Amino acid sequence: MRSIHLCIFVLAFVAFSCQDDQRALVVGKIQSASKLATTEFTVDKIVHGTKTKKLAWVVKLNEARFLAYSQAKIKAGIDLNKLKAEDIKIKGKCIDIELPPVEVIIFSYPPDNFRVDEEISDYNKLLNKISLEDQEEFFQDAEMDIRNNLEYMGIVETTQQHTRTLLTGLFKSLGYQEIYISFKSDRLIIDKVEITQE
Repeated sequence: MRSIHLCIFVLAFVAFSCQDDQRALVVGKIQSASKLATTEFTVDKIVHGTKTKKLAWVVKLNEARFLAYSQAKIKAGIDLNKLKAEDIKIKGKCIDIELPPVEVIIFSYPPDNFRVDEEISDYNKLLNKISLEDQEEFFQDAEMDIRNNLEYMGIVETTQQHTRTLLTGLFKSLGYQEIYISFKSDRLIIDKVEITQE
């Protein structure tokens, strides 16, 4: 009777060890693919502003206009290094995984991509001039507008789909036949975004 209990214990231990080994293999494979689980977006933004010159704060003398074109580059991904053992459930050829949420990794709004529309802009009017400081403020407002609307640009959906496709291929190559991939949150994380000028 004791040998039967010992045999059951050994089989259970081997099963758990194999599952832990499988989980460790899966986590290692996923983390090595973490750089691939990213998507890049380019957002075109029109930058515009006006500056009105008034006489005695009442009579409008003229209005200087400024129009330019700009581009923001956004890189989003999933930090697969945040994956925990309990986020992966393996049963035979079935794997169920819950991934961390999508994060904005890099937000770039490079001045090299700014282009002033000289035909529409008349920023050097008589008695009224749009200065470089004014232009900088217009670009800063445009950048903030892009940043404030990141969650409405389909970044989460696109990145999740890209990651699902990538990991489904990876899990199939590891022999899994049933693959379930979900995410801890459908909200875009932008708290720790890296801002670059490149």
